[in-house]
Amino acid sequence: MYAILDIETTGGKYNEEGITEIAIYKYDGHKVVDRFISLVNPEREIQPFVVNLTGINNNMLRTAPKFYEVAKRIVEITEGCIIVAHNSQFDYRILRTEFRRLGYDYKRKTLCTVELSKRLIPGKESYSLGKLVRSLGIPVSDRHRANGDAQATVKLFKLLLTKDTSKTIVQGIIKKENLSQLTPKFLDIIEQLPASTGVYYIHKNNGEIIYIGKSKNIKRRVNQHLTGTAGKAKKIQKEISAVTYEETGSELIAMLKESEEIKMNKPVYNRSQKKTIFNYSLYEYPDENGYLNLKIDKADARKKAITSFSSIEEAKNFLYKITDDFNLCQKLNGLHDYKLQCFGYSINQCFGACILKEPADEYNKRVEDFLKQHSYKNQHMVIVDKGREIDERSAILIENGIYKGFGFYNLNYQINNFEILKSVITPMQNNRDVQYIIQSYLRKKKVVKIINL
Repeated sequence: MYAILDIETTGGKYNEEGITEIAIYKYDGHKVVDRFISLVNPEREIQPFVVNLTGINNNMLRTAPKFYEVAKRIVEITEGCIIVAHNSQFDYRILRTEFRRLGYDYKRKTLCTVELSKRLIPGKESYSLGKLVRSLGIPVSDRHRANGDAQATVKLFKLLLTKDTSKTIVQGIIKKENLSQLTPKFLDIIEQLPASTGVYYIHKNNGEIIYIGKSKNIKRRVNQHLTGTAGKAKKIQKEISAVTYEETGSELIAMLKESEEIKMNKPVYNRSQKKTIFNYSLYEYPDENGYLNLKIDKADARKKAITSFSSIEEAKNFLYKITDDFNLCQKLNGLHDYKLQCFGYSINQCFGACILKEPADEYNKRVEDFLKQHSYKNQHMVIVDKGREIDERSAILIENGIYKGFGFYNLNYQINNFEILKSVITPMQNNRDVQYIIQSYLRKKKVVKIINL
């Protein structure tokens, strides 16, 4: 649990500042569950440059509660939380100073979004909150007011959690919280999980990830782990201490995240999983008459495949479908060993390429149409799919036919701003696994839309 906050102060000498406004958002890693926002009477004058910066003046604060009147609420909303702030060293110091004046030793663990941003989003010209969030397409209002800055920090932290593919933030927190007592309480673990699409992480009590999975219903899938009787399920049940998760909204992104993060984190109970084996691929080649043939063959990394399949049945079903959809020839595509014309010609689905009746250039044009629709080779495009919330969409970036990664954007923001799009993208590895996942998903499922860049 996180307490994401921002504080405005009077300015002045070090450790003599007073709080003029505070905003705290209690965040469970997925949504805001509580909030506290208040002006505070600092019982001292505000520096003129601060008045100009924030718009908060002494007259506004005369009737505001003094710090001791809001101190109990601050303690309660941050209890058991990690303080998250943009330059947390400053905000945490100010909070501790105010509590020290009341004779109370206020202590919390902290995370700084400036430091996290420098590590997870390197290369930015500025890491000040305003410039950083604008460069990431994060809307911000009431800049230099506690509530506006705290809301922007919540959105920034949500993006940083997504970009933390090595899960160092979450693992470190679980280790600090020492959740070993949760192991037998499976019902408690299940209760806090959502029945939504995403990726889940099963942890030991030292924070180590021992299993990564994806599901369209995280709660139901983890419940299967905790009630299963198979050997691996029993081993997981003995070691499980906590389950964290990331909602993705998009099933495609859940599949891509699972593939990437298993490779990166190498969880002990994923290693024994049977790897995705692409035994068969679809290839194109011209025959002696100049017609483009499509052929299913055993996968060969030395050849450029159009797409790959995990089984011969999957490959044949796909080839039958596109042969019908594009009026191609069953004989040229190797679906049947015909001596003369193919069956499709007799029912007017094939136009006679099998008996050299249809000119090769006309036939090849339909093959090329298929290749354009079913391959993203050399393409610049964004696959837009569902987001985690109603006002959000996910974006999967393909550059020059290479998968670059994914991100999320608010529907109020234009995705055609390519530089901002690249900023919110979490970089991912391009490999045969992800090519298969994307191509297979696009063959079988519908996405919101595809934007050609």
